[in-house]
Amino acid sequence: MARLGAVSIRGQIPESFIQDVLQRVDVADIVGHHVTLRKAGINLLGLCPFHGEKTPSFTVSPTKQFYHCFGCGAHGDAIRFLMEHNGLGFVDAVSELARTAGLKMPEAPADPAEQARAAQARERRANLSEVLERAAAHYQARLKDSERAIAYLKRRGLTGNIARHFGLGYAPDGWRGLASVYPRYDDPVLAEAGLVIVQGEDGEEQRKRYDRFRDRIMFPIRSVKGETIGFGGRVLDSGEPKYLNSPETPVFVKGRELYGLFEARSAIRERGYALVVEGYMDVVALAQSGIGNAVATLGTACTADHVQKLLRFTDRVVFSFDGDAAGRRAAGRALEAVLPLATDLRSFRFLFLPPEHDPDSYVRAHGTAAFEGMVDAATPLSQQIVEHAAADTDRSSAEGRARMLAQARPLWEQLPAGALRGQILAALAQAASLTPQDLASLWGSGRASGKPRAASRPPTGAGPARLAPAAAAVRQPADHVARILLSNAAWWFDLSGAEQEMLVGLESWHGALFRWLERDLTENGPREWPELRELLVAEPFAGPVLALVDHAPVQVAPEREDLRSAVTQTARVIAQRETLRVLGRSA
Repeated sequence: MARLGAVSIRGQIPESFIQDVLQRVDVADIVGHHVTLRKAGINLLGLCPFHGEKTPSFTVSPTKQFYHCFGCGAHGDAIRFLMEHNGLGFVDAVSELARTAGLKMPEAPADPAEQARAAQARERRANLSEVLERAAAHYQARLKDSERAIAYLKRRGLTGNIARHFGLGYAPDGWRGLASVYPRYDDPVLAEAGLVIVQGEDGEEQRKRYDRFRDRIMFPIRSVKGETIGFGGRVLDSGEPKYLNSPETPVFVKGRELYGLFEARSAIRERGYALVVEGYMDVVALAQSGIGNAVATLGTACTADHVQKLLRFTDRVVFSFDGDAAGRRAAGRALEAVLPLATDLRSFRFLFLPPEHDPDSYVRAHGTAAFEGMVDAATPLSQQIVEHAAADTDRSSAEGRARMLAQARPLWEQLPAGALRGQILAALAQAASLTPQDLASLWGSGRASGKPRAASRPPTGAGPARLAPAAAAVRQPADHVARILLSNAAWWFDLSGAEQEMLVGLESWHGALFRWLERDLTENGPREWPELRELLVAEPFAGPVLALVDHAPVQVAPEREDLRSAVTQTARVIAQRETLRVLGRSA
């Protein structure tokens, strides 16, 4: 196992602290807060929270402290559960479990001034969260008192259940409606939270204060933890602006947050993809129509941060845009955001509705089934790149095709190494009436950026520099992965589903080993290497496995970051081979 005092790359949390947290919490209690479990022998059984099912196939083992779903394959420990189910990052998941266990998160050494600033920032965020939650409760209460606001929601086809699900509210048409909610209407935190607007110069005694949101339907914006971090307000009539958002604050950054993600988490897992739309009402109306996996950006273009947040919940994202010029421009910005994240195991598609429709109006006019048909027929990323690059070009002429390639190259360069990159190169070559080999040569033998990719070199398997003593015993990155996991089997649960799928699909003895290891972990939980070794002796692939581990030079104990590096290198080698295959070469 990792040596005492080792530090996890994810947030620089000492490994010893992580293990202490896991020993003090019970995975059955953690899962039980979200899933109804019943006794089934020595284990617990319930309906899987990660996919829709009617017959329970989700098991929790209190003795081995892990969960596993026989339906969708989801599995892991208490940390993994909070990450996958609640959408938390690794540090946040460990922090939440630490609070449950009554442990204080370790802090990196810092000077007193830095510690004081950090404490002040935490207090500031806590104060903002408190006032925003009180505002949300106030707006929800006022909705019940406004027949006009209720009538508006009913005209939009929304029921009381959907309004409660999204926490919809109403801001009355008064200048100081929040004055009755807080002890001090002149408290500076109200302005910092974006709830109150202050006019006048600093120091003036009679500075004017009034509510930012007045006579609007209120949409609370929630973090993935369910905390209210801001608001969007929509007018009930034809006033302007139609939508008014909270300003950015220490707890709310528009380029990082998505409206409706907290409410859509389960539906995204059940449907297998996230649908990104452009407006709050689209999200709510689609949920009313049974399409609960929609989220919306907050008046900004889609960013890489938005996409990365969605990828915590799914590997498939569909972007829905209006079919007008503005929608095409928005699609172009979304395309640029996803390119660096478009690995072989992820899917990004682009849906363009008729110019006269948005998702809400389309569903009301044509029905849910018709809209879902549009989603199924959405343009895949590969085709969108070609169409985006070919915009305003004449592909019937040599000049037009050359212009298309010039516009495509900076997009293609952003793609990560992999089979998809090679496939898109081939698609662009075909659109330009070239062979893939000709285009690869034109763009620098497949390396448009001019920077050699790690996978383009013969894999030495050396791994991180501090593991160099074992280089002679390891011939390829998959060997690194095998040796690390055999001595730290529980780390298999740290890998994503896509990474696990890649490893079990490897050729030769590597894939056989990883399939065997995954099956053993699922049935028996993590074992130490001596026990695994006894079991492996009887397997047909035991020879190379035992040689790999038994004859490796003595070295520093690996850490999780070493596993991450080895898995990444393995993916690059696979991607290089696939790219060469597409280009008609031999690996």
